[in-house]
Amino acid sequence: MSSIGTVVASGDRWATVTRSTKETQITVTLRLDGTGETNIETGVGFFDHLLNSLAHHALFDLDIDATGDLVIDEHHTVEDVALVVGAALAQALGDRSGIARFGDAAVPMDEAVATAVVDVGGRPYAVVDLPFRGKRAGKLPLELIEHVLESFARAGGVTLNIKGRGRNDHHLAEAAFKALGRSLCAAVTVDPRRKGPASTKGALG
Repeated sequence: MSSIGTVVASGDRWATVTRSTKETQITVTLRLDGTGETNIETGVGFFDHLLNSLAHHALFDLDIDATGDLVIDEHHTVEDVALVVGAALAQALGDRSGIARFGDAAVPMDEAVATAVVDVGGRPYAVVDLPFRGKRAGKLPLELIEHVLESFARAGGVTLNIKGRGRNDHHLAEAAFKALGRSLCAAVTVDPRRKGPASTKGALG
């Protein structure tokens, strides 16, 4: 068991990871070579919507079953879900050999546009510039989106740089998660020409 969760099952480019604390109980199954099928229940509807958008555009199959102390607030639940999704990604990628490693995408949604650039080579870092105008979208405090992306990057060994602009907070957030999904889709793709890690050092991380 790591500090993030327990890998209960894994195989070729898929993993199931659980996390159980006094605050949350979470199970995530992530399949990289999927079709974008999802079954996501976190108790925070707009967060479910964003995760569904990410998986759909990444072509990941993603199941999330999460319960948390929402009677307090949404923070613990969305943070821990992000950590476990990141941990499942890291486990599913294995040694990351043969993958494209880098991906980028720009996605518009009406007046909003967001870009995402990722490196899934094992170096966790996040730069997020999403200037929301309001406090919430549905039940999700918008200030948590940056923290969610940072938590995902840390647990997944992902460098991500996401930025966007828009007048509508819903549109901006959704465009950002769609762009992240599309960039991840490109980055995790296996290139049959590549026989080892995509690094001039000969090793990732």
